[in-house]
Amino acid sequence: MGVKPRWIEEDETFMKEAILEAEKAGQNGEVPIGAVLVQDSTIISRGKNSREKDQLSTGHAEMIAIQRGCLAKGNWRLEGCTLYVTLEPCPMCAGAIVQSRITRVVYGAADPKAGCCGTLMNLLDEPRFNHQVAITSGVLEEETAVLLKDFFREIRVKKKEQKNKHV
Repeated sequence: MGVKPRWIEEDETFMKEAILEAEKAGQNGEVPIGAVLVQDSTIISRGKNSREKDQLSTGHAEMIAIQRGCLAKGNWRLEGCTLYVTLEPCPMCAGAIVQSRITRVVYGAADPKAGCCGTLMNLLDEPRFNHQVAITSGVLEEETAVLLKDFFREIRVKKKEQKNKHV
């Protein structure tokens, strides 16, 4: 099979950290999406979905990781950083990624409903913006997709059980 290039091993390592954040979000009743922000092979911040808990539309894993990363660096510019996220970023998160000057995004599962890193559109490589972001997609795609599928399957089962109780 051969030896994987270092960046692939590192991408998988950090995606596994993002998956841990996603699992924590799911345990809290949130859609299981997690993110970690990395600079020089070190995690500088973490984020997990918290929309339900905080009742904020901006409570996406990426937004939280970006905000914490800016605080950790003491700078709104996150040049030289890579954001690992379990699901392809939405338009809001893609915009924040561009605005914060993140160098690279690595994501697991594609998002056919809101993905703005190549699925519906690619805001990270929009030439009219003053910053473009390198993208690596599909890292641990199966593992990240299963988290979401299992979460939503469980919600459907619970709704069905609730419906049957009232019949």
